[in-house]
Amino acid sequence: MTEKVGTREKVAIVTLGCEKNLVDSDMMAHLIDEKGYELVDNPEEATVVIVNTCGFIDAAKEESVNKILEMGELKESGKLKSLVVAGCLTQRYKEDILNEIPEVDGIVGTGDFMSITGIIEESLEGKRPIFVGNPIFTYEDVVKRKVKQGTYTAYIKIAEGCDNACTFCSIPLMRGGFRSRTIESIVEEARHLAAQGIVEVSLIAQDSTNYGTDIYDGKLMLPELLNRLAEVEGIEWIRLHYAYPGFFTDELIHTFATNPKVCKYVDMPLQHSEDHILKRMRRPGRQTDIRALVAKIRAQVPDVALRTSLIVGFPGETEEDFERLSEFVKDIRFDRLGVFTYSNEDDTPASRLPDHVDEEVKEKRANMLMEIQREVAGDRNGRFVGQVLDVLIERYEGRNDIYVGRTQYDAPEIDGEVFVTGFKGELGTIVKVKITHSYEYDLAGEVV
Repeated sequence: MTEKVGTREKVAIVTLGCEKNLVDSDMMAHLIDEKGYELVDNPEEATVVIVNTCGFIDAAKEESVNKILEMGELKESGKLKSLVVAGCLTQRYKEDILNEIPEVDGIVGTGDFMSITGIIEESLEGKRPIFVGNPIFTYEDVVKRKVKQGTYTAYIKIAEGCDNACTFCSIPLMRGGFRSRTIESIVEEARHLAAQGIVEVSLIAQDSTNYGTDIYDGKLMLPELLNRLAEVEGIEWIRLHYAYPGFFTDELIHTFATNPKVCKYVDMPLQHSEDHILKRMRRPGRQTDIRALVAKIRAQVPDVALRTSLIVGFPGETEEDFERLSEFVKDIRFDRLGVFTYSNEDDTPASRLPDHVDEEVKEKRANMLMEIQREVAGDRNGRFVGQVLDVLIERYEGRNDIYVGRTQYDAPEIDGEVFVTGFKGELGTIVKVKITHSYEYDLAGEVV
């Protein structure tokens, strides 16, 4: 039985950045709850606040610092006793945080968050603890997480870290080398989530298609993992994020085509289309390989939704390169697309490259690319009108007397939604909806 603490401190976790941080926050929440602290959503009610930071690009770092400062101001209200900073920012800049932000009472890195309750206790005692070691945590023995009530979808980390050494990316500096979890550990976590009412799991890793090669004798084990997860009772949808094109095998395409629980949704970050830029980025494959892979996926999974992310303004990107990238986007017609402006990250090879692009030019190119994608996405969305689609109902909007959900073609929070009329059941239910209207990114329809 877990020992309960004497004082019931109120703890709020503020999560910034990517889905990987959300998973870490859920695991910290479980440990905090087990210890006997009270978890609260509103930081203004908390006596302890944990800010789980992102340190990936300049904008994310700025957001993290601003949030830390904002939370530090809550000490003036008299309720906040301890401010703990976790996540990627601490892994790279722990000295800067401690020296420049005196409001911070404790720090924990990406590989040490399992010590969070001890860090809270020490910070409340005025010790200002620092737990930032090598980021080698594997999640292997941790399957319990505390998800918020009313949540029907959750992310699962199937691996941590990365070995790909893209020249623009600082992830290996913050998360370490690539480390897969065993299939058994991931399946057990899925069972634990299903018991809490989760019906959709999204698999994440910095390089998900490389899953298993480090622990299963070099074998690419993602198809096996997907099929094993499909056997978990209560899990209806399995979504895959961050699939490197270089490891997208025929066996994996076959799994997408044949397993009914695997969402027909491929999130494949390509970063660029032009070969010399891809080479500078140290990305695998070239445009001809990408086009061939996309064609093969669409041929075998005709209803697939393809999502990618692209970087504009990488050092050396010319106007001609950008025009070709724009034509590539028009030609491929991705269903979903995210665009990032290149961020010059400390200690990365790309930061030392010549021919950096002006910030205004980067922003202009990003806006132009998203305008192209807006038209493409609206056109692609139109194909669903008249079809009957499965929709996961996630919330009710009383003001408009309408329910809101998602299809398998839309990831939570980053993609579109479906506005549903005629629904009478429980939230978290997957129902048949006839699509009657399409918009740029969203759909509307009636329950069949």
